[in-house]
Amino acid sequence: MDLGTQRVQVVVLKDGAVVGRAQAFAGFDPTKAAEQAVNEALTQANLKLSDVNHFSATGSAMDMAPYKPTTVSMMGADAKAAVFLIPKARTIIDVGAEEARAVKTDERGIMVDFVVNERCAAGAGAFIEAMARALEVKLEDMGPLSLKAERASPINASCVIFGESDVVSLIHRQESKPEIARAVFDAMADRISSMVHRLGITPEVVLVGGVARDPGFVASLNRKLGLTVVIPENPEYVGALGAALIAATRVKGGA
Repeated sequence: MDLGTQRVQVVVLKDGAVVGRAQAFAGFDPTKAAEQAVNEALTQANLKLSDVNHFSATGSAMDMAPYKPTTVSMMGADAKAAVFLIPKARTIIDVGAEEARAVKTDERGIMVDFVVNERCAAGAGAFIEAMARALEVKLEDMGPLSLKAERASPINASCVIFGESDVVSLIHRQESKPEIARAVFDAMADRISSMVHRLGITPEVVLVGGVARDPGFVASLNRKLGLTVVIPENPEYVGALGAALIAATRVKGGA
């Protein structure tokens, strides 16, 4: 289970393979959301709650996970799942709703170093949501819109409030929406790129988390890093998968 600030993801493993996955909005009750996601994932896998050998949880709200799970650090979960999915993964960038982090891993999927962005949503998905509201654009349209821009004006990505103020100023200057959308992603990518460079980049670089599905952010991050990040299938489930993989090793008596 991966209990985040906005969503809960659950992955069910059986014999080393994913047999079920589900997610739910965390809302005001992450525990209830996790129970709902677990039930959906187990139904998908044709399993019952009593069939589960071990529960493991990660994420910012993992202390609210049901079923008395063992807990796994978010960085450790990212490392384990990234190497499971992409064996050559050595640097993982995880961008969620409220936080971004970069993790270095060895070939076994063991985390060896990490760095987390400052406690500000300017480097995470909430920044995109806030800027979409300021632009009066649907969140899912921000990425495709930004790809239409040839240039972007700089905006402040140190704080959501400052960033929103800059966006309003650009609107008043009659900058086009595609250019402003690209400016949002460029500013966010610049902040995350700086974080990754502090850690050090070792290929392959893998991008995970829900924001990995946004083509505008991916394009901006690739430009800032000067490389093409690898994005696994279902990137938003990587944390939950990592927790499940670590749970499986514990069931087997591994480290």
